[in-house]
Amino acid sequence: MRGPAAAPSTAAPARLLDESAARSIFHEPWWLDIATGGNWSMAKVVRGTDVLGELPYYFTRKGMWRISQLPPLTRTLGPVIPSLGLDSTHEQRHRLSVTTDLVEQLPHFDSFFQLFDPRVEDALAFALRGFTVSARYTFQISPDCTIPEAWARLHAKTRNVIRSAERKLTVAPIATPSEFLQFYELNLLERSRTNAYGSMVMRQLVNAFVERKAGHLLGAYGPGGTLVAAIGLVWDQHTMYYLLSSRALGAHGGSISLLIWMGIQHALERKLTFDFDGFSSRATYNFLDGFGGVLKQRLGVERLGTMYSVARILKRRIVPGSAVVFAPNL
Repeated sequence: MRGPAAAPSTAAPARLLDESAARSIFHEPWWLDIATGGNWSMAKVVRGTDVLGELPYYFTRKGMWRISQLPPLTRTLGPVIPSLGLDSTHEQRHRLSVTTDLVEQLPHFDSFFQLFDPRVEDALAFALRGFTVSARYTFQISPDCTIPEAWARLHAKTRNVIRSAERKLTVAPIATPSEFLQFYELNLLERSRTNAYGSMVMRQLVNAFVERKAGHLLGAYGPGGTLVAAIGLVWDQHTMYYLLSSRALGAHGGSISLLIWMGIQHALERKLTFDFDGFSSRATYNFLDGFGGVLKQRLGVERLGTMYSVARILKRRIVPGSAVVFAPNL
């Protein structure tokens, strides 16, 4: 949670040495303000007027527990440490030193978890201070890839379902965020599910990234102009992220594939990496693998307090399936 405001100062404000240093859209203050309801803070390492490193973190409570995890719709966080352009040995020592300072600024949490952007590899300092480091994966398509090359890399089955969907559906930008949000909520209602991200947070974030031109919404329309599938894409100066998707019951089986393919083309036209946003099941892996992306590792860091670990184990034994998480995309 943000601390008290600092006293006014006439000194020049600290600035990140390299504003492009592995900072994603999810690190942006406006994104974090909305996603966390303002309950976030920033660890910083500052030298003079230069920020050598930053680490944003979310703070919340669940009952008696102090929790820091990824906020809703925030895919990755992790430290942002600009390169100093040193040789590899001294650069490594510098990054370890800065990350260590950032980790030591973190308050006590009963449960802490963050997943890093694939460009962020600064997990060693976390491991040396008792955090568990794990590897997760996402698919990416490089901005150096051309659209014909990307099409050629698709699995034959994926190309076929996209061609089939193209014959029956029309892809167009969704006119307003409200149209997308109503469609998303209706599809959840028809499946007797609730919004895993929180309807209010999603509404605010979707409105914000559309208004800031940091993302857009694509729809697949059937006969009569009926919206049958939709995806939400967001981007920063490096990467376009596949963030959200939803389709109506009975929609063409290739409708989401068609929309993802359109998103890939938009990313390549903008010279951005296209990130498929990871996967948590074999079925999702198999689906995304059909798009010909390259596997990229995302490091996760986690630390659990002893009492919290015991409580979590007991809950899983008492409530079967309590550890199962529903993935609301796809």
